[in-house]
Amino acid sequence: MEAVVADIFTAMRGHGYAFEIILVNDASQDNVWHKIEALAAQQDNIIGVCLAKNFGENAALMAGYAQVSGDIVISLDDDGQNPPSEAFTLLNKLNEGYDVVFSAYAKKQHGIFRNIGSRINDFMAEILIGKPRNIQVYSYNAARRYIIDEIVKYSGPYPYITGLFFRTTRNVANVVVEHRKRAHGKSGYSFGKLVGLWLNGFTAFSVKPLRLASLLGLLFSALGVFYMVFLLWERLHNPQMVMGYTSLMAVIIFVGGALMAMLGLIGEYIGRIYISINNAPQYVVKAISRQTNQ
Repeated sequence: MEAVVADIFTAMRGHGYAFEIILVNDASQDNVWHKIEALAAQQDNIIGVCLAKNFGENAALMAGYAQVSGDIVISLDDDGQNPPSEAFTLLNKLNEGYDVVFSAYAKKQHGIFRNIGSRINDFMAEILIGKPRNIQVYSYNAARRYIIDEIVKYSGPYPYITGLFFRTTRNVANVVVEHRKRAHGKSGYSFGKLVGLWLNGFTAFSVKPLRLASLLGLLFSALGVFYMVFLLWERLHNPQMVMGYTSLMAVIIFVGGALMAMLGLIGEYIGRIYISINNAPQYVVKAISRQTNQ
């Protein structure tokens, strides 16, 4: 993290921009908050935000967005894979009149698992929230302040930043930037976190999954009727035909599994509604560190 902050100062030096750095600690266990406090004590344009527990990347971004004061907001991970100097590549594209500019990579340095997750996420975003097919979405991006101000109005407990961007504007673009190999550590994207991200994408901004479940239910009902007619027809033309136990069990298992999946999806929606009604927090700020507070 300290190396990324140093790179930001180096990149911004001599460009004449007034800037601030907002560092969000999503309850990391490796002494990150003390490092952030030390950085904030050294520089008056560094703000540290410490969350009470791990709320996930999207909630951490929302916590950071709530603290911004600049006209342009650039989101950047602290893993060192995105050079801060590429911020000007994003800014130049943004100055062409776009509201949001997402980075794109000529050669991604993520692992296979995360690349697969990104592709699934992109596909879901296209189907559920209308993301243009030609737009790639990565965490390194630049957005105008009014877009961020609109995004932070969302108070639900399951923020989905990609969905919030595309709910707010369609005036977006990509620009190719460098993507480095990870210098140290490993990605925090576990299978569980990716599943959580996909569930947010499924349920946060679209009822299309529910409509799909309804269509599948109608389809299975229609198939059941056709199968019943087929069996009656076969029985009438071949009275000696033995009704198949195997085929019957296969149909029951298939339809039962589909029904359970649909009920699970509906339950996910209902559960999230219940949690929202109970005012579950999007995130909880434990502490904020800045020189004006000292």
